[in-house]
Amino acid sequence: MPLYNFFTTGIGEVAGLFSLTHLIYVLIAIAIILVVIFLTRNKTNQQLLKYLKIISITFLVLEILKIMLQVSISEKVANECPDLCILVLTCKVKNTESDEQLWEEIKEEEERIRTSMKLEQINKWLPIQATRQAYKRFGKDPNRYRPSAESLRRRILRELPLYKVDTLVDLINLVSIRSGYSIGGFDADKVNGNKLVLGVGEEGEVYHGIGRGELNIAGLPVYRDGIGGIGTPTSDEERTKISLETTHLLMIINGYSGFDGLIDAGKYAISLLSKYVSATNIEIKVIQGKEQKKIVL
Repeated sequence: MPLYNFFTTGIGEVAGLFSLTHLIYVLIAIAIILVVIFLTRNKTNQQLLKYLKIISITFLVLEILKIMLQVSISEKVANECPDLCILVLTCKVKNTESDEQLWEEIKEEEERIRTSMKLEQINKWLPIQATRQAYKRFGKDPNRYRPSAESLRRRILRELPLYKVDTLVDLINLVSIRSGYSIGGFDADKVNGNKLVLGVGEEGEVYHGIGRGELNIAGLPVYRDGIGGIGTPTSDEERTKISLETTHLLMIINGYSGFDGLIDAGKYAISLLSKYVSATNIEIKVIQGKEQKKIVL
């Protein structure tokens, strides 16, 4: 949210931008400012007032910056995957148990896939093929560590049931199934710090894939926060996974095949998020190489 809108937004909407922890810290900073005003009026020690002002303003600015998550692509990934274009979407949500109406849409998509694609064609579909090629460039076998979009389509064509998790996870899977993009879905409030960098997994790097246990991510593209990896095209990390308590979503759509199709996938995601989890405060950014641009869909 632009800073010039920050102070003109309704109190409820402003509160919605913060995690509970951030909100508490901001309120503390505001309380310090009020104390400073009180002490000023009572002509208390001016040196003490000066320090309190600096502390409170710095504290407040740092907490505001924390909610402005910065996502970037490392030089190594940018050089090896020059076509890579990612769409970063954040929003406030109300997650629920799996929604039956959403699952009707998922079943329709499953049927469409069964009548339009064969198993041997999946890894030749451009969004999936490009992700597999990225794996190969970094020395990872995409047949052993399949991109999630490929794994989902393979389950459908092998007549295996898709997993029901919750509404947020289910709809992210639907966007991935339809678009062919491997999509990271995270609880934004569990991300450590305000920076995510897309790099390459290293030997011995600890990573616990959701439902997979410890996963060898050496050679996999991986998003890292202040602690470590949180997402690869094969599996996201347990530490930042979505739950029914998630209220702040971070979704990253990874277009290793380039920009074409990315916007359509983003629009589809927004339509589902608005329909099924009452998404608000939606912000979208497209990143390619070192270039970043905020967009409205």
